[in-house]
Amino acid sequence: MMCGKFTCGMILGVAAGAAAGMMVAASRRDVRRAASKAVRSVNHAVNDAMDSISDAVDSFTHNMGR
Repeated sequence: MMCGKFTCGMILGVAAGAAAGMMVAASRRDVRRAASKAVRSVNHAVNDAMDSISDAVDSFTHNMGR
Protein backbone atom coordinates (compact mmCIF):
# COMPACT_ATOMS: atom_id res chain seq x y z
CA MET A 1 0.00 0.00 0.00
CA MET A 2 1.34 3.40 -0.94
CA CYS A 3 1.66 6.00 1.79
CA GLY A 4 1.10 9.66 1.02
CA LYS A 5 3.49 12.24 2.41
CA PHE A 6 0.87 13.64 4.79
CA THR A 7 -0.20 10.22 6.06
CA CYS A 8 3.37 9.04 6.55
CA GLY A 9 4.24 12.28 8.32
CA MET A 10 1.20 11.98 10.56
CA ILE A 11 2.03 8.39 11.49
CA LEU A 12 5.69 9.19 12.14
CA GLY A 13 4.75 12.23 14.22
CA VAL A 14 2.31 10.29 16.36
CA ALA A 15 4.84 7.48 16.80
CA ALA A 16 7.60 9.94 17.75
CA GLY A 17 5.28 11.64 20.23
CA ALA A 18 4.33 8.32 21.75
CA ALA A 19 8.00 7.31 22.01
CA ALA A 20 8.90 10.61 23.67
CA GLY A 21 5.95 10.22 26.03
CA MET A 22 7.05 6.72 26.95
CA MET A 23 10.54 7.97 27.86
CA VAL A 24 9.07 10.52 30.24
CA ALA A 25 6.26 8.35 31.62
CA ALA A 26 6.67 7.34 35.25
CA SER A 27 4.68 4.11 35.38
CA ARG A 28 3.71 1.21 33.15
CA ARG A 29 0.11 2.34 33.34
CA ASP A 30 1.05 5.71 31.84
CA VAL A 31 3.03 3.98 29.11
CA ARG A 32 0.08 1.76 28.19
CA ARG A 33 -2.25 4.76 28.20
CA ALA A 34 0.10 6.74 25.91
CA ALA A 35 0.46 3.79 23.54
CA SER A 36 -3.29 3.30 23.45
CA LYS A 37 -3.84 6.99 22.66
CA ALA A 38 -1.22 6.82 19.90
CA VAL A 39 -2.91 3.79 18.35
CA ARG A 40 -6.29 5.53 18.46
CA SER A 41 -4.81 8.67 16.89
CA VAL A 42 -3.23 6.69 14.07
CA ASN A 43 -6.45 4.77 13.49
CA HIS A 44 -8.44 8.02 13.29
CA ALA A 45 -5.89 9.58 10.94
CA VAL A 46 -5.89 6.56 8.64
CA ASN A 47 -9.70 6.35 8.65
CA ASP A 48 -9.99 10.06 7.82
CA ALA A 49 -7.44 9.70 5.02
CA MET A 50 -9.23 6.69 3.57
CA ASP A 51 -12.57 8.51 3.72
CA SER A 52 -11.06 11.47 1.88
CA ILE A 53 -9.57 9.21 -0.78
CA SER A 54 -12.87 7.37 -1.15
CA ASP A 55 -14.76 10.64 -1.53
CA ALA A 56 -12.27 11.86 -4.14
CA VAL A 57 -12.58 8.63 -6.13
CA ASP A 58 -16.38 8.72 -5.93
CA SER A 59 -16.40 12.35 -7.09
CA PHE A 60 -14.03 11.55 -9.94
CA THR A 61 -16.04 8.56 -11.16
CA HIS A 62 -19.29 10.52 -10.84
CA ASN A 63 -17.87 13.36 -12.95
CA MET A 64 -16.55 10.91 -15.56
CA GLY A 65 -20.07 9.57 -16.07
CA ARG A 66 -21.37 12.93 -17.27
